[in-house]
Amino acid sequence: MNLMPGPPREGVRMKIVFLGSAAFGIPALQAISQSHHTLAGVFTQPARLAGRHRVPKPTDVAQWCAVRHLPCIEAADINDPQMQQRVAACGGDLLVVIAFGQKISPEIINLHRFGAINVHASLLPKYRGAAPIQWALMNGETTTGVSIITLAQRMDAGRILAQQRVSVLPDDTFETLHDKLAALSVPLLMDTIEAIETGRAVYLEQDESQATQAPRLKKKHGYIDWSRSAQEIVNQIRALSPWPGAQSVYVSSRTGRSWRVTIGKAEALEQANTPADIPGCLDEHLNVICGKDRLRILEIKPAGSDSMSFEAFARGRNTQPGDLFLPIERVLQGLGL
Repeated sequence: MNLMPGPPREGVRMKIVFLGSAAFGIPALQAISQSHHTLAGVFTQPARLAGRHRVPKPTDVAQWCAVRHLPCIEAADINDPQMQQRVAACGGDLLVVIAFGQKISPEIINLHRFGAINVHASLLPKYRGAAPIQWALMNGETTTGVSIITLAQRMDAGRILAQQRVSVLPDDTFETLHDKLAALSVPLLMDTIEAIETGRAVYLEQDESQATQAPRLKKKHGYIDWSRSAQEIVNQIRALSPWPGAQSVYVSSRTGRSWRVTIGKAEALEQANTPADIPGCLDEHLNVICGKDRLRILEIKPAGSDSMSFEAFARGRNTQPGDLFLPIERVLQGLGL
C-alpha cells in the first residue's frame, strides 16, 4: 500500500457516500456501515427484469440495504441534475464506487472534499474493464489482486492508492476468486480511507504501457472451442463457473440425438494428438479430444436437468467413443451468433 509515514489520527469520522450495485461491493459496504465513519448515502442501479416471468429484481446492494432497513436510492443516471442534487444533499466527504455500472461525472466527484475512489478487482493497469476476474481466470493467471484508485475519465485509469496481491489457485473459479477478492478489498479500503483523511496517501500514476483490457463478456464467450488446448478450456470453465457456464452441444453418434450442455468442472490431461484426432470427439476413455491434450469432464449439466457427474451423464445416454461435442462454429451458427 502506498502510504506516507506518520501515525494516523484516532477517531476521525468521515461522511462516505457509496455507489455500488453488484455483490462484489457488499463486504466493503458492510465494513463502512460498521465503522466509526458515517455512511451518508447509498446509490445503486434500478431493479431490472429477470427470470422467466420478468419480475423486477433489485441489485445485490439494494437487497442488502433492504434487509438492514438502510435507505438506498436507485439511480438510472447518477449524473442527472436531479440525482446530482440528491448526492450533494448527502454532504459526503468521500465517494466510494464499487461495481456500480455507470460512469461518474466530474461534477459528482467534485461534490466530495476528498473526491472519489474505486475498488477494482485486478492489479491495475492489467485488466481494465467490466470483467477482470473472468479474464484473469480465462488467461490462466496465477496471481491477481485488488486495486484502489481515484476515478478518472478513462475507465480504470485513475491514480493508484493501494494494491494487494493474492494467488489464484488451480481450483479457483469465478465464484471463489470473486469472494476472495471482495474480502481482500475490505481492510485495504478502510486503510486507504484513513490514509486519505490523514494526508498520508500516495497517488501513483498507472503505467499505460502495461495496460490490458477486460471487456464485458459476450454470449459467444460462453461456448467452448474444442480446437483450443485442454488447459485453455479448463480455464474457460473456471472463469464462467457458476454462471453462465461453459457450454457446448453433445451429439450421440449412435442415435444422432443432441443435448445442449454446460460443463461445470473438468481437468486437462496431457496426451499427444495424432493426425486422425478430431477436436470435440470422445476418445476410447471417453475423454474429449482438444486442439492440444485431452479434457476429462467431471461435472456436466444438460439443459433442463440438474448437474451430474459425467459418468452418470454417460450411463444415461449410452455414451461411447466417437460421440461428439460440436465445433463452436456450428454451435454459434445454430444460435445465430
